[in-house]
Amino acid sequence: MEQRNLTGSQNQETNPFHQKDEYYFQPKFDDFKVTSTYITMRDGVRIAATICIPKGLSTEDKLPTLLYQTRYQRTHHLRLPFRWIWRETVDHYPKTELFTGNGYVCVYIDVRGCGASYGYRLGPFSEDEVKDGSDIVDWIINQPWSDGNVVSNGISYTGFTSEWLATNNHPAVKSVMPGHSGWDHFFDMILPGGCFNTAFIQLWSFYGKQLDQNVQNQMKILIPFRWMLMKGVKYVHSDTEYTQLKEAIQEHTNNEAAFDNINDVNHRDDVVKIGSEESAFDTRSLFRYQQELQKLNIPIYSWASWLDANFADVVIGRFLNLRNPQIAIIGDWNHGAHLPANPFYPSRTEVTPSPHDRIKTEISFFNRILKGDFSEKILYYYTMGEEKWKKSHIWPPLGQDSQKWYLQENNGLTKNEPQAKDGADDYKVNFRTTTGLFNRWMAPAGLPIDYSNRTKADKKLLTYTSAPLEKDLEITGNPIITLYLSSTHEDGAVFIYLEEVDEAGNVTYLTDGNLRLLHRKLSSEESPYKILIPYHTFLKKDALLLVPHEISEIKFGLHATSVLVKEGHRIRVAIAGADKEVFMRYPAEGKPVITIERNAKNPSFIDIPIIERK
Repeated sequence: MEQRNLTGSQNQETNPFHQKDEYYFQPKFDDFKVTSTYITMRDGVRIAATICIPKGLSTEDKLPTLLYQTRYQRTHHLRLPFRWIWRETVDHYPKTELFTGNGYVCVYIDVRGCGASYGYRLGPFSEDEVKDGSDIVDWIINQPWSDGNVVSNGISYTGFTSEWLATNNHPAVKSVMPGHSGWDHFFDMILPGGCFNTAFIQLWSFYGKQLDQNVQNQMKILIPFRWMLMKGVKYVHSDTEYTQLKEAIQEHTNNEAAFDNINDVNHRDDVVKIGSEESAFDTRSLFRYQQELQKLNIPIYSWASWLDANFADVVIGRFLNLRNPQIAIIGDWNHGAHLPANPFYPSRTEVTPSPHDRIKTEISFFNRILKGDFSEKILYYYTMGEEKWKKSHIWPPLGQDSQKWYLQENNGLTKNEPQAKDGADDYKVNFRTTTGLFNRWMAPAGLPIDYSNRTKADKKLLTYTSAPLEKDLEITGNPIITLYLSSTHEDGAVFIYLEEVDEAGNVTYLTDGNLRLLHRKLSSEESPYKILIPYHTFLKKDALLLVPHEISEIKFGLHATSVLVKEGHRIRVAIAGADKEVFMRYPAEGKPVITIERNAKNPSFIDIPIIERK
């Protein structure tokens, strides 16, 4: 099996998973017991909770609590013979074993309207759902085993719920750990660049409907292993006749699916009708709650992958916008760090760090926080290709500069500005182009991330490729593309892929970005949170249709990355007008031809953030 070159990455100072001190994970308990109950909320809605308590506690022992709130079923009713082999908490392995082993009580929650909990949900992260977190914390700290301290972590939806918990400003919540989650619904996941992420939102909505009705027959197709293993959500232990579970599921029939409410959204301020109420699309985005997140100054540990949706940029955004003490980590794995995703090594089968090592590091952070021994802001990031961890107390990191690479004739890419008065390339948009289903936008569904088909994909795209590099080039940050573009149609989209081409012609994906041309207007207004890329509001007032055949400046940021392109390799910019398997088509009809200018008057280029190498 291919082994990662760990030269330099073993350094205790730069690898966040190799730093062991007095707070590092130390086993204290060998096993845990599982109970469950309903917790009554302020409005009478009963929320299902599963509690995992270390075995061997005395009446004097008081422990901190890990709170984990999910819409994906807190624990599972396993089929025979699997319930004889595994516990109902099997889905949380190794989290439960490691946290209880280190002296934490784990409380797993079905959020309102999900699993075995009562109530209904009109959308994710509703005000009631968030307030439930505070009620649950009140219940926790009044239990005989509680020491009055609560921490929360999660991945994806549960990462969101951990961060939303912090907005309640409950004094017992000492730290949160959002992993692979966003804080700007419009840009991070649903309409990145203004393009509707149809594939994932449809799948996520369908999956949610099955879970909320505790229906398993569709799981046979969606997730065969889950269907084979699980009958559905685990009932509360006292509900031996399933009476309460049936009542709760009946209430879920009032749930509304996300896709049904938002599939016709085009602008950030579009009004969405949820139940009997109307509100702006991104009313429940976390970026609107920055002040609440900072009020108690609790430490935040956030982590993601360079290759998963927009979540690496979210980690950087938290680091830039929140004054809270922080550990921020960006690696090279898939959604949730269960699989490797490094595009330079597509054949890898083992993820680094292992889930055990990662969770032990998370526990160590919580241990430190509960001792009151952390006040820093540190961002750790992994440079792919170089295979090395680095850390910085600021972002962008020291030494970052930029290089302009210009699109040239004969599909070239150079650092020299075009000199010709004329020069342009036509591209008839190929609506069959796609990154498939194993890409950054489908990654939150738990799928692998695989961009190894770029050599074939590029044959359908308009590409510009440099000469072989004379020395190594480290790219760290957000590349920014500027295109002078015209089209035969009033609307459309551009998808930009930054790639590496080796001596044999093999193409490696580095990062990408996209923009619906309707949203091309650059805003001079202040962004609601600090960003490092050109600001597009995506508001109705700034929507701007193209004038056919008229040249427009199209400027936007690609997703942040950190990669090393080796000497002798080339860099490539590939341009598409669609991603068939993932995004809605723009325009809905027609066969647009776009023209990319590359001349002295209209020099199209990509601004690449580099770190000068010694």
